This record gives sequence, structure tokens and C-alpha cells, in this order.
Amino acid sequence: QVQLVESGGGLVQAGGSLRLSCAASGRTFSSYVMGWFRQAPGKEREFVGTISWSGGRTDYADSVKGRFTISRDNAKNTVYLQMNSLKPEDTAVYYCAAGLIWEIAIIRTRRSYNYWGQGTQVTVSS
Repeated sequence: QVQLVESGGGLVQAGGSLRLSCAASGRTFSSYVMGWFRQAPGKEREFVGTISWSGGRTDYADSVKGRFTISRDNAKNTVYLQMNSLKPEDTAVYYCAAGLIWEIAIIRTRRSYNYWGQGTQVTVSS
């Protein structure tokens, strides 16, 4: 098992930047594909991006492509989400998640991930 704790959320003006972190417990962090999802009030949780075990592959939702970057440091058991050019529509609770496989058909879906953090709030003001 792995436990995930997100941090770095907060209030930022439109056009600003934030970097979220997700710290994982355990010694097998490099065995997990790590994803980021978000959920806005009244909406379904949606895929933001994901990164493979070594960081060699990434995938992003079209809505964040070019603005958000996922990276990971396996030595620190941490995955990051750098968010630039933030928009009010990026306001949501952001969750990190860990999964064991990279299957292109489902990598953007919740069922690809076995473990979830508690989330961190990101609010972007206009």
C-alpha cells in the first residue's frame, strides 16, 4: 500500500502559478504510475495528467496541456504538478493518485488508480 499527501494548494490570481506536491509513503514509490485529478464543485472528478514510473512518459488533459507540467522525484517519493497561467476554471480540489499499470485505454480514468490522497484546494480568482 501507499499513502499520499498533497500540499501546495491555495489562492492565486488568474495568470499566476502554483506548484502542488504529493508525498508518498513506502519504499516502492517508483513502482507506481502517478496521476493528478481535480474536482470542481458540482462536477465529476476529472483527469489532469499522469506520469510513468521513471518519468519518461507523461499525458495531459487537453484543458491543461501547455500550462501544467508533472514531474517526479523517486528519491524523495514525491510527484509534483506545476501549474502556470492559471485560470478561474482551474479552481478545484486537486488529488494525486497512484496506480500500477500504464494502459493507454484507461490511464485517464479513475479506475486506473488504486490509491488516492485527500486533496488540496486550488482557488483561482479572476
